Amino acid sequence: MLYFTRKIKGTEVFDTYWKFACERQNIFFSRIYEETIPWTSDRIFLKYKFTNAYRASDRVSQFLIKNVIYKGDQNPTEVFFRIILFKIFNKIETWEYLEKELGEIRFSEFNFDKYVNIFQKAIQSGKKIYSGAYIMASAKSYFGYDLKFKNHLKLIELFMKSKVPHKIIEMKKMEGVYDLLKSFPSIGNFLAYQYTIDLNYSNLTSFNEMEFVAPGPGAIDGISKCFRDKGGYSDSDIIRWVTENQESEFSRLGLGFKNLWGRPLQLIDCQNLFCEVDKYSRIAHPDISGNSKRKRIKQQYNFNPKNIDFWYPPKWGINSKIKTKYIFNEELSWQYC
Repeated sequence: MLYFTRKIKGTEVFDTYWKFACERQNIFFSRIYEETIPWTSDRIFLKYKFTNAYRASDRVSQFLIKNVIYKGDQNPTEVFFRIILFKIFNKIETWEYLEKELGEIRFSEFNFDKYVNIFQKAIQSGKKIYSGAYIMASAKSYFGYDLKFKNHLKLIELFMKSKVPHKIIEMKKMEGVYDLLKSFPSIGNFLAYQYTIDLNYSNLTSFNEMEFVAPGPGAIDGISKCFRDKGGYSDSDIIRWVTENQESEFSRLGLGFKNLWGRPLQLIDCQNLFCEVDKYSRIAHPDISGNSKRKRIKQQYNFNPKNIDFWYPPKWGINSKIKTKYIFNEELSWQYC
């Protein structure tokens, strides 16, 4: 537990942070329980797209967990290959296109030229192979190709030649995986942490998500809006303090937060929530500017009719509780039944 001995000073956005988390999770459960649309009366949520309060509940993370990590050969080399191949492009349609062209995706059958031909064909047919969720550096300065995807395929080859899967298995700390990934071309702090979390969904590692956090630029922006004075603490310290004090903060504001079937928000979730509240506050609190000074939210909400059969890493022990409804008990607050 992190105890702050110096005073930190929050802004009105800090209260919005908790209200945002609560309402976003309410929307999540309203969809699961197939309640009537609209699932919220919040005009900002109705207009703009925001990720879930829990990172693992997002559509892409769910696809990764169910259709990439736990579907197929569970040999560590194959699991790592599938995860890193999927995450570099981070697009469900790209993975499905590869499966259509290759059948089962295996590192034992990986061939650089074959993958190049597949991706070239996809691009020529008008397909976008990368997600717009975050920008992948091209790695051209290291690998030398003009086409970004060729450099990334070479990056994957480098991971495999460097025996990264076996090195990861031997890691004693989550930060060790993060440092290892960050040592490779074009992998900065943000991607290294995101990939570390993705790998930890698998059985390659079994780290507690409360062990380590690396704030991304969006989260740092959100923190700058939530606190007028951080008391000299680092952004990582702030995220840890917020995560460890979530129950008291929800209680302070009289919010009945429905957690993920007994799983509280983890460091990665609270880190992401800072990023999302940075965006939300551009509309809700336009007078409070963060480091980036951005004023608009780029992604508008478009209803996706495809339902998700939610399923989480088995080691979390929550899959048997999915779709179990929550009830409100005045003494116990929100509980599932």
